[in-house]
Amino acid sequence: MMNERSSKDPEKLKIGITHGDLNGIGYEIIIKALSDQRITDLLIPVIYGHSKVASYHRKSLNIDEFNFNVIKNPEGAIDKKVNIINCYEHDVKIELGKSTQIAGKLALDALNRAVEDIKKGSIDAIVTAPINKENIQSKEFNFPGHTEFFASAFNSNQQMMLMISKNLRVGVATGHMPLKEVTEHITPELIESKIRILNNSLLRDFGIRKPKIAVLGLNPHAGEMGLLGDEEEKIIKPVIKKLQDENFLVYGPFPADGFFGSNDYQQFDAILAMYHDQGLIPFKALAFDTGTNFTAGLPIVRTSPGHGTAYDLAGKDKAMPDSMLAAIYSAIDITKNRRLYNEISKNPLPVSAEVEGQEDESPDLTEEENND
Repeated sequence: MMNERSSKDPEKLKIGITHGDLNGIGYEIIIKALSDQRITDLLIPVIYGHSKVASYHRKSLNIDEFNFNVIKNPEGAIDKKVNIINCYEHDVKIELGKSTQIAGKLALDALNRAVEDIKKGSIDAIVTAPINKENIQSKEFNFPGHTEFFASAFNSNQQMMLMISKNLRVGVATGHMPLKEVTEHITPELIESKIRILNNSLLRDFGIRKPKIAVLGLNPHAGEMGLLGDEEEKIIKPVIKKLQDENFLVYGPFPADGFFGSNDYQQFDAILAMYHDQGLIPFKALAFDTGTNFTAGLPIVRTSPGHGTAYDLAGKDKAMPDSMLAAIYSAIDITKNRRLYNEISKNPLPVSAEVEGQEDESPDLTEEENND
């Protein structure tokens, strides 16, 4: 079967989409996101999943004239079509809204096949539909989530979960771990590494020339000068000062509650939170419908909707595709930004002395009232 990509639009990206947990809303949001022809005008979608399961979900939705083009590999993908690769050849029992072992196996099969293909250069980026972090566990998948799986797949220790929306980017220093373990992981080496990863991603993946980064404190009121904890004074502040001396535009540590409550976050290109819920609760409160999970620091581009399997909505035609659409758009934009950055890095443009010598002023932040 002819691959029309090369003959029609060499710049059109092939985006691999893994189907996630088949008993959740993964297929529903994938189908709804790709049902608009304007999406297939932008990219060539390649779904990693199961064609019979996909057809089952399609029949439950009120969408006319939507079909899957079954292919064996990404090279056989057809432009203007929604292509799907069968990662599992046997029939599957679908139990909507339930966590099952087979659903976990098929989710992992899709991930493994997509990783194999992106390593070969057969697809340009990966968008992952939500998985169930419990039923996917196995000898092959012994990770708390997608982020750690992809880090292992690409032998990377330079990755970070970065939640993104239109004007909000929140990274987390410690990611998926129990809260009781966070403090022991907050070290100068970790904080410095995460800031560098975040700064590099803003430059490379988002095209921000002089990124401004805010760092949140670990303790209430950012430790209150050591009264409520000393991690800010002993660990976080010295790292910020070190990087400021290297001309990083990094500021903090800020008390998390006042920082988001006073809208100070709008003055920054990205925020580094110390732990999962500190960053993701305000992010999802502000951008739940359009939030995207991006794994910064990897050699490949991987995005995901900012929500889970939503078993309670499975099969009810109530799931909204907004976050999946945002993940797809982000995968396209980040891939193109990264390629442009790499090209410019190879052929740098001259910078005028006036621009090169510009000083950046520290953001004028409001003081938090300690009234809790």
